[in-house]
Amino acid sequence: MPRRSFLRGAGATLALPFLDAMRPLMAAGTSGSLPIRIALLYMPNGVRPDRWTPEGDGSKFKLSPILSPLEKHREELLVLTGLQNKASFTGDGHYVKTGGWLTGTTITKTTGSDIAAGGISMDQIAAQQLGRNTKLPSLELGTEPVATGIDTNVNYTRLYASHISWKTSTVPLPCEINPRVAFDRLFRTRSKGGEKQAADDKSVLDLVSQDAKRLQSKLGSSDKAKLDQYLESVREVERRIEAEAAALGAGENLAPELLKKMDELDKRISKAMGKASREEELNSMARFDHGEHCRIMMDLMVLAFWSDSTRVSSFMFGNDVTGRNFSFLEGVNGGHHDLSHHSNDGTKLDQYEKINRWHVEQYGYMLDRMKEIKEGEGNLLDRSMVAFGSPIRDGNAHDPKNVPIVIAGGGKAGLKTGKHVTYDPGTPLCGLWINMLETAGVKADELGDAKDGLRGLT
Repeated sequence: MPRRSFLRGAGATLALPFLDAMRPLMAAGTSGSLPIRIALLYMPNGVRPDRWTPEGDGSKFKLSPILSPLEKHREELLVLTGLQNKASFTGDGHYVKTGGWLTGTTITKTTGSDIAAGGISMDQIAAQQLGRNTKLPSLELGTEPVATGIDTNVNYTRLYASHISWKTSTVPLPCEINPRVAFDRLFRTRSKGGEKQAADDKSVLDLVSQDAKRLQSKLGSSDKAKLDQYLESVREVERRIEAEAAALGAGENLAPELLKKMDELDKRISKAMGKASREEELNSMARFDHGEHCRIMMDLMVLAFWSDSTRVSSFMFGNDVTGRNFSFLEGVNGGHHDLSHHSNDGTKLDQYEKINRWHVEQYGYMLDRMKEIKEGEGNLLDRSMVAFGSPIRDGNAHDPKNVPIVIAGGGKAGLKTGKHVTYDPGTPLCGLWINMLETAGVKADELGDAKDGLRGLT
């Protein structure tokens, strides 16, 4: 069996997870080993600083109140304190920090569309090398449309709030916010004509069912179990996407101008979108259950890694300066950005902390899913480095020093996890990005203000 086999059906291509049947070819040296993946999860608006940092250093640390939902993953974590992006010190507000989070550079101040990050983001450096052997070089996901207009408080275009991935210094990669479109990018081919419309209306798994049955008849019991688990996970995500789409009027959340940018959108989705206006899109997205939206997107990232459709992915829980209302959380009454400007008011600080903790819980959900998936002698998380953080520490002060950052997984890739590491003030955040790149086998001599990786991580 080739290292990467495909189940093919009308309008669908379903990549397989790594199976024991593929081991002989891997042992022969065609792929060397199971792949290493990089995931980057971005949380907007910073954290409550006095409730983020763990107590104690090294392996003898106690998770902070905000990070406590990750207790069961304690041995797979690296919590890092003291890191910063020096290039983001210039310029007030959020945008300089967001735009340069993965580049380590200073963005160009502008109120127009001529945005520039000044460098390539680390995920795209990874995609240039790791993406050569996958269906998608990288996968960028989010939950909110690209921000528009000008923030007159700081005189920056709001476009910077929506992008952390930069293919070149002047080409940002927008996040896909529609789960159905992201699913189709992974598992469907674009319809070329009306004759494939019927196939487009079927489940992806229905389209490849005969091929799946033939393959299962040739596999051992262990591989059959793996394949069943994988196919059921695909089916589960597909069901949830369809349920959310139905609740939103069969996908009315896409505006015509967005359709032009989605080259993988098939005929059925285009028809469902109709002639929705931008205002209709925003209203529809507001009705989308935010928690389920985030979890579906993270499940898509997990499927993309599991099937080796991509080895590099990023996810933005929201645009920076997002005013998303978190009143769905008990004890929270207001928007995220407003509560992050707490002015040391105890009531606001408590609500801010609850929003931070909610984001950490979602991160933990993704780690749970990855750890459940067996791969080789370990699990999917063992060979994935999943970073979670924000480019500012305290949202009230817009503080770019000592940024909140956590890494999970990567134990079988070479990371020494289960530690809280405190670095000298001023240590470059980009040193961590270099560690992750080199652990994944990507050459990175320097990035931003970092000339080398951080000590003690590998």
